[in-house]
Amino acid sequence: MNKKIIFVILIIIVLGITSLIIYTNFIKENLRIKKSDVIKFINLESGFYGIIGDDGKNYQPINLSNEFKVDGMKIKFEGRLRKNLSTIYMWGEPVEILKVEKIDN
Repeated sequence: MNKKIIFVILIIIVLGITSLIIYTNFIKENLRIKKSDVIKFINLESGFYGIIGDDGKNYQPINLSNEFKVDGMKIKFEGRLRKNLSTIYMWGEPVEILKVEKIDN
């Protein structure tokens, strides 16, 4: 009887740890951010537009609208970091833009 109880307890512990690992990875992959930064044309490979943060962090928007692809434009945006995504540019953190607006100088 004791062996069965120990076995059940071990299974519950393993399932709990596995659930925690899966949940932690889900949170990391779906981290939302709100920032005010500057659009910059990055002349690597064929060139692309990136977002350079005031805090020194770089973001590579994967769905930036053409109207915001202006070098030096200040923007305010909300996005979802895509830690599970790799790009050919290997620059900055990939971010899916959820909301963006131009900031007037």
